[in-house]
Amino acid sequence: MTPSTGPPTRRWSIEFYTSAEEGSPVEDFLEGLPFAAHVKLFNLIRLLEEQGVGLPFPYSSQVAGRLRELRSQLGKTHFRILYAATPGRGFVLLHGFVKSTRRIPAGEIAVAQRRLDAYLGRQQLRGR
Repeated sequence: MTPSTGPPTRRWSIEFYTSAEEGSPVEDFLEGLPFAAHVKLFNLIRLLEEQGVGLPFPYSSQVAGRLRELRSQLGKTHFRILYAATPGRGFVLLHGFVKSTRRIPAGEIAVAQRRLDAYLGRQQLRGR
């Protein structure tokens, strides 16, 4: 192997948060979007899978604690997916919404944090 080719880059895993009560809220959010927005966000998720924690602003930014946001825009409409890193080179996508205010509303952050807490609790029960 020559130095210019190097070893293959290991991808990050992407998991959609799911629960018995809510199903898969981010997948539902994506499916409800216009096609162009759906494609943009899907491509952004693929970029997260490829670049992981190195995904720079303006595509990703810190929100609060472990929560980060994937950022996309189509025209004047701003789309956000809140997510968090998980052990073992992974991410869990927690909450998607259309952002209509300058700051992320506290209620949107609370939803993502509640889902992250539930996700981490389940991981502990599984012994991960």
